[in-house]
Amino acid sequence: MPGRVGVIGGGRMGAGIAHAFVLAGARVVIVERDEDAADAASTRLLESLRRSVERGAADRTADELAAAVETATDVAALAGCGLVIEAVPEDRALKIDALTRAEAVLAPEGALATNTSSISIDELATALGRPGRFLGLHFFNPVPASQLVEVVVGTATEAALVDDARAWVDGIGKTAVVVRDSPGFASSRLGVALGLEAIRMLEEGVASAADIDAAMELGYRHPVGPLRTTDLVGLDVRLAIAEELHRELGDRFAPPDLLRRLVAAGHLGRKSGRGFYEWSDQ
Repeated sequence: MPGRVGVIGGGRMGAGIAHAFVLAGARVVIVERDEDAADAASTRLLESLRRSVERGAADRTADELAAAVETATDVAALAGCGLVIEAVPEDRALKIDALTRAEAVLAPEGALATNTSSISIDELATALGRPGRFLGLHFFNPVPASQLVEVVVGTATEAALVDDARAWVDGIGKTAVVVRDSPGFASSRLGVALGLEAIRMLEEGVASAADIDAAMELGYRHPVGPLRTTDLVGLDVRLAIAEELHRELGDRFAPPDLLRRLVAAGHLGRKSGRGFYEWSDQ
């Protein structure tokens, strides 16, 4: 386990990733774009850690965990990290900017990872000076409860780094699946295919959202149905992934009009209070 881990981006995913490493004993620094965002990230993470303590899921006090957390607005704070994970929004330009700035301050032996759910690792690696020290670590939302991390291996990724990544994932109490860099990797490609078909069924009036989800939950033992999952992931996030897969893999991943309309209306799922379900009371 790296003694010091950096996370670029302290939103829901970034804070969740930081949470996992702090609980596992690492010191974590979150880098955000400005002081307000850094303060929000700190609040988000410390509240999450406090809840873990209350549930008995941590072996240290909330104050001890908080002492392992740092926030910053300058990537220079990442110097000395053994691992840096980029967790900014699913946008190529944003990710390349974050990754190249982080690489500039990392030691040559430092590892750099992206939490992308759909963008090619090899494409992002072309902007880097040390592509062998780069791979994908695709976490799932909500990170503290999820058991899976997809380790995505680029063409240039060093074999030793893949072994290290497996060990890090094991060290935070999760299970790694290793996949070759390809559109949507394994999880996003399969999950989005199911989710988009569920949206088309809803759009066509085949069944209600609750009944479509119940069919998968009860008939196939999915813990959460595809439409509720889309609400949890975020309709905007799922749309961005679908558009990426549509470009790479063709029309079977074309986003349904219903998904586009809901995103345009600001109905993004749980985080906005409404998506395929109402979340205002949760």
